[in-house]
Amino acid sequence: MTERVDVVTATRWRRRLSSRDMTEAHRSATPLELLFDLCFVVAVAQAAGHLHHALSAGHVVGGVVGYLTVFFAIWWAWVNFTWFASAYDNDDVPYRLATMVEIAGALVIAAGVPRAFDSRDFGIIFLGYAIMRVALVAQWLRAAFANPAGRATAIRFVIGLTLCMLAWTVLFIEGSWPLWGWGIVVVAEVCVPVWAERAGRTAWHRYHIAERYGLFTIIVLGESVLAATLAVQTALDENGASAALYEVVLGGLLIVFAMWWLYFAKPAARFLETNRAAFVWSYGHYLIFAAAAAVGAGLSVVIDQQTDHGELGRTGAGAAVTVPVAVYLLTLWFLHVRPHGVRAARTAVYPVTAVLVLATTWTPFPVVLTGLLLTALATVTFVIATRDTSSGDRPEDTPAGR
Repeated sequence: MTERVDVVTATRWRRRLSSRDMTEAHRSATPLELLFDLCFVVAVAQAAGHLHHALSAGHVVGGVVGYLTVFFAIWWAWVNFTWFASAYDNDDVPYRLATMVEIAGALVIAAGVPRAFDSRDFGIIFLGYAIMRVALVAQWLRAAFANPAGRATAIRFVIGLTLCMLAWTVLFIEGSWPLWGWGIVVVAEVCVPVWAERAGRTAWHRYHIAERYGLFTIIVLGESVLAATLAVQTALDENGASAALYEVVLGGLLIVFAMWWLYFAKPAARFLETNRAAFVWSYGHYLIFAAAAAVGAGLSVVIDQQTDHGELGRTGAGAAVTVPVAVYLLTLWFLHVRPHGVRAARTAVYPVTAVLVLATTWTPFPVVLTGLLLTALATVTFVIATRDTSSGDRPEDTPAGR
């Protein structure tokens, strides 16, 4: 009788965690995934906030390097969860509990951001990463047990993720985090999915993945709006309203609105059909997310400069906005526009606009000019898309086709 119960229990366990259907209709983000994103944005806000303070204090190189390293830890932890969930989210109790453990790890990472920036002490971030990694490896072990067809891939993920965590542990025990050591482990981390998926593709859902990345882009842009709003509030309280402050407010709104418009101008799911295309698209979003969050920090730096609270001059403060915007445009062009096969003459407006945005750094009004350039770009791309009847969406790329 006991053996029969064990067999039934094991069968239910395997069935509940069976691989999702890659062609499932109306697949969308779950409430738990949205909670996961909202908790993660706390870490993003911490990283962007410390970038703002570092730039305003004139610590440009250290601030940028610290931001990029810390943001990688945040972004990569989010990526690992998102792709696993796309293939294996069954929403049962063990899955929910494991996800909540990962959320707890994300909050620990957020708590460790200040030390990582101020003293290059990544100990707390390491602890948060370890918490998330334990839960993620447990999820992959469960997937390996429940899905014989995908077992080889799942085991490769377990091996790769574990070895990378051991490498981070070595750096932690050594008590120092040299940039070269960090770089080696980062390369190993991003190679794990490529190596694991060679044993067999996991059942990630292209529409679900595109939606998840889009939702996180919205959240990061929202964080930029919040950061800029708090900076404006501080400036109003201390110095009152001014024409320069209104210029930053107007330009900042145009920038954020246009960044949103351009990101969602074309459906990404159309070309997410192979692992190769998906890996390039996914990894490139590191720059999109990091740049979007940095825009809010840059707007805060400009306000600090205008109110004499920052060490950077006008050009340096302007670059804090124009550089991340240019990075965002170029990455968006490479990931979202180019793969659609649109003629190069039409897509050239993206890199051209990025160059013009950088040029505004040396003008008296870099923020509002950048906002106007992005608005013009959004308008041009919309007009082109409307007139080009031959480039209409295929039925499967519309909500009804999903």
